[in-house]
Parts: sequence; C-alpha cells; structure tokens
Amino acid sequence: MSLITLGLSGALGHDAAAALFVDGDLVAAVEEERLVRRKHAKGCMPREAAKFCIRSARIKPRDINTVAVSYAPVSLFSPARWHYAARYWYAPDRGVDAIFNGNRRYRRYMHEVKALLEELRIPWHKIRFVPVQHQLAHASSAYHMSGFAEKTAILTIDMKGEYASMFLGYGENGQIRKLKEFYDPDSLAGMFGAITDYLGFDMLDGDAKVMGMATYGDPDKYDLSSLAAFDGRNFRVNTRLIGTVGLRRYKEKSRGHFFSRKLIDLLGPRRAGDLIQDPYVHYAASIQKIYEEATVALVTHYLSDILKQNGKLVFAGTGAMNVKLNQRLASLPFVKELFVPPAPGDAGTAIGAAAYTLSRQKIPVHGHNNAFLGPRYSTDRCIRACQRHRDKPLWEVLEKPAAKAAELLGQGYLVGWFQSRMEFGPRSLGNRSILGNPSTAGMIESINKKIKFRENWRSFSPSVIDTMAEEVLQSTHPADYMSRTFDVSEKWKQLLPAVVYKDGTSRAHVVTKNSNPRFYKLLKEFQKISGYGIVLNTSLNRPGEAMICSPEDALNLFFGSDLEYLIMQDILITKRPEPDWDL
Repeated sequence: MSLITLGLSGALGHDAAAALFVDGDLVAAVEEERLVRRKHAKGCMPREAAKFCIRSARIKPRDINTVAVSYAPVSLFSPARWHYAARYWYAPDRGVDAIFNGNRRYRRYMHEVKALLEELRIPWHKIRFVPVQHQLAHASSAYHMSGFAEKTAILTIDMKGEYASMFLGYGENGQIRKLKEFYDPDSLAGMFGAITDYLGFDMLDGDAKVMGMATYGDPDKYDLSSLAAFDGRNFRVNTRLIGTVGLRRYKEKSRGHFFSRKLIDLLGPRRAGDLIQDPYVHYAASIQKIYEEATVALVTHYLSDILKQNGKLVFAGTGAMNVKLNQRLASLPFVKELFVPPAPGDAGTAIGAAAYTLSRQKIPVHGHNNAFLGPRYSTDRCIRACQRHRDKPLWEVLEKPAAKAAELLGQGYLVGWFQSRMEFGPRSLGNRSILGNPSTAGMIESINKKIKFRENWRSFSPSVIDTMAEEVLQSTHPADYMSRTFDVSEKWKQLLPAVVYKDGTSRAHVVTKNSNPRFYKLLKEFQKISGYGIVLNTSLNRPGEAMICSPEDALNLFFGSDLEYLIMQDILITKRPEPDWDL
C-alpha cells in the first residue's frame, strides 16, 4: 500500500501551494495563485491547489496518510525567541509576546489548516500531521530534491519564517544537520528587501528589479555599509535604519515601510522617479554587492569544509531568487555544482515540508526530474475552450506545432506557447511561455509594447538548446530552472542583446530532450531556420498577473493583449480581422 503525503505552504499569508508525494515520488505540485488568478494568493490557503493534487494523483482524500506544513511551533528553550525579544527591545510589546506567547501565528494557522482539511474531507483523526520549521522546509526543498547522493552543503536565505531567517548546514544520508541559524531581524534577505522597499518596489516582486538595476550602477559610489555588520562569521542589521518595527518604522500615506526615518535622512527621499537615476541606481548596485559579499563570507566560514569534500551546494529561500548571487556562489573555488530548486521561495516549502517528513521516516525521496508538476490540458480541451470563448478565436489543428512556432519566430513574431503540464515555480520553462527571436531588432520594445509593459532596460531570458549551451554560456554547469546567470561569450553578446544584461551576463535556461521534448523540438526547428537554437522566453502572463494555467486563461491573455499568435497543444490560434468600417 502506497504512502501518500500532502505538503502545504502559505502560513505567512502569501505563496500558498500544495505538493503530493506517493511514497518518495513527487507526482503533483501547484501554486494557489495559478488557480485563483491572484498573484501570490495573498491571504489564501492552498485550497484549490490541494484539490488539484488529489485529482492529479487519482486518489481519494481519505487515502492521504500524512499532511505536512512548512510552519511549526518554536520552543521557549530555543534561542530564536530570546534573540527576537532582545533585538526588538525598543518595542517591548513584541519582545514580551515572543517570550510568553511564542509564535501566535502558528496557532491561528492550525485553525485554518484544520478547517481546510475538513473542507477537503481529509479526516484529521486518521492522518499524521507534521509541522516542519520553515527554514528546514526550505532546506529540504533544495537538499532532498537535488538528487545529490554525497554529503551536501545547505544554505537558506529568507526574510523570516517563525523566527529564523538563515540556515547553514549539511545533508548526509538523507538527513539534514544544522550548523548555524540566524534570527529575525538579522536577515540578509530582509536587508535587501528593505532597500527594495526604499527604492519603490513591492518586496515580493521587486527584488529582481533591484538586481537588474544594480548592473547599471557603481557599487562603490555610495557606502551602504552602515546598514549591517558582518565579520565573516556573524551578521547583524542596523535596526536604527532597516528591519524596523513599531514607532521606528517610517510611515508614508498611512503605510508602514521596512526602514526608519533615519534611513531617509541618510540616503534621501524614497525613490519616486527614473529607475536608473543617481543616486538610486548606485544604491541598488551597492546593496547587491553587500548582499553577495556577506553571503560568500558566511558560506566560506560555515560551509567551506563540507564543500571541499564534494563541492555540492544547495540553496533555497527567497534569497535564492537572486540569480546574480547564485552565479557568484557557483563561481566559488570549492563549489563544483550549485542546485537551486525550481521554486526556491515559499511555494516550494510545500514540497520541502513533505520531503522532510518522508526523510524522517527513512523513505528515500527522489529528486526533481523537471518542474512540470501542474495541470495538463489536451488538444480537445483547448479546442472546446476556443469554441466557448466569447471572442470566437480562429483556430486550426497543426500537424507540426513546433515547426510552425519556429516559422513564426523566424518571421519576427511573438508566439504564445502553451503545452503539457504547467511549471511549478516562478520561471517559464517552455510550457507556459511567450517566445521571441532574440536577434530581431526592437524585440524588447515589441514585447513590452504588446504584452509585458516592463522597463526597457530590463533584459529577458533565453532558452538555449543543450548542444549550444557551452559555446554561448562558456559553462557546462546545469541550468535546468533558469536560476543563475552566466557570462555570455563575446560573439553571442553581440548577436543576442535582448537576452543579455548590461554586465554581459544572462539568466539562461538550458533545454534537453529529456527535460522537455516538445520545447526541444521547437528549438531544433528554429535552429534550422536561424542557425541557432536559442529563443527569448518570458512567462505567459501580463503585468501583475499570475502565470497562465488553463486554456481559458491563455485565451483571455491573448485577447487582452496584442499577441498575434498562440499555440496551445496542437492548435494555432489567431484573432479575427478587425472590420473595415470605411467600406
């Protein structure tokens, strides 16, 4: 009889997700945002996500043996609560609450979990319920899903979970061991997030923009070292400037920010103008440099002895979304291979909580084969969606959809590419993608004008056929999940500027035949036409919208934008010609 484990995330009020394991195999995972069509699914439990996982595995709710969540109670004897109280001495209500009440959010979350399981008809009295500490769930999502058999160094960098913000340890024989934890407010991701907020971006989505801004700035023009102190062993933020709570928090238009009035006095008013103006572009460069240097120092101090044995490093948490940092870590002399899971943020802790629970039961967990764990829709289902859609799209069945997509790309068109199972995680990996020819003049302007409306200084990412990866990226390091940048060769910098950052790097995705046969075939067909198997690849969604999940979602995007071609499974979709009112 199979052991069925359901993992849930979302205790922190965003990025709810569900993942389902049958024995040690991950069979389904999806973010709630994709199903309810609200980015980050703020305030949601993973209700629809759990329902999908149950349907996908073709089981009944009562078949589930274990439910694991990525949030846990923290003992009074843990240093976490005492550290929190001491560091927030200036807000005594929070300190007293931490000591005498623990993490109240866990108790509230438990009520929500029980109500969800009752709604799903998963009997509480029959399941094994396992709360997993948040950073352990992040660690497990990387270590247990990496497929690494050797002793492996583990790093997590996060805003915070219950209290912990960073975890450094190792995995061996399927078990995770902690070497060091850091606790709120001393958070590297929190430091970066506070400056993200100061630079005018939302902390859940703006970190990547700050990282992109950083490539245009001079990191040494302004000194931001007063934000935090680190000596290679310890890290501590300056709570007079950032990581503030209570009365220290800067407020503007009734909204509290993650920094104090003293930061405004030090750096000037919060950014409200051009994204790459002085001094803000240089602040972005400076915080990126501090972030990288502090991380490298901590990894070197706590993990280098382990890394010198096998060279395997896994990294998760919101900090692992910083692809420039990931390139820096992968370049360390004692790192041979870096693994970042396809969903390193909080959604991925649904996988991590379940995987950690299985590991504690001595059940081998099989690593990621790919990130395609979400809903799948047949060609017939896509046709029915077209027939029912209010805008009455034109559609035709294609004998060779990959060849048709390549032909359109060669003609300079953008193509929506909707295939097979949806990706888990924030990156489009060739199943819910908008594709373009990266050598076409004005491609960035075209995609922004028609669909994305992003800043023109922000580069897009390439998907590269594996046979060209070493030539283009000057590396043989795995790049399955678009999780790090590479130094692009001089030849390809000139040929493909739309997918290269200003500093000559690119957040590349290498496609193999085994990982995604349909997308691989498209790249092969495009290579016949263009001479190179490389396409611009960005997520199939509009600004502020979760990645497209269903055929109906894709059609709504198609008719709500200037995208001219959409290929869903084996059908090509176009729009009806506009009537000529001059006749």
